[in-house]
Amino acid sequence: MNKKEVEQQVIDSYQSDEKMMILVYAQWCINHDLDPEQLYKEAYPEQMINPLLEEALKLTVPKEESQLIPEQTVIQALQLFGNHDLAFIVQREIEQIKKDDA
Repeated sequence: MNKKEVEQQVIDSYQSDEKMMILVYAQWCINHDLDPEQLYKEAYPEQMINPLLEEALKLTVPKEESQLIPEQTVIQALQLFGNHDLAFIVQREIEQIKKDDA
């Protein structure tokens, strides 16, 4: 592989991982009866809706068909891709869910 091919492979891998992170986030929201788009808007009010989020929403399944997604998986995935504001909002929702369940 030449340098350009390696660079393209790294870019493709990052984009694929980013899509997976967004899908994990969206499915976690669905599993907890939360609106992924609304939480995204809270975290990033100045941005338009993320087209990758819209794409991920088409791939989500009803919560009854989904596997459990651990809270820390969502938080860590968001932080890994620099979505600290969204991770903060998700953490807030996790705390509210735990409070409501108590």
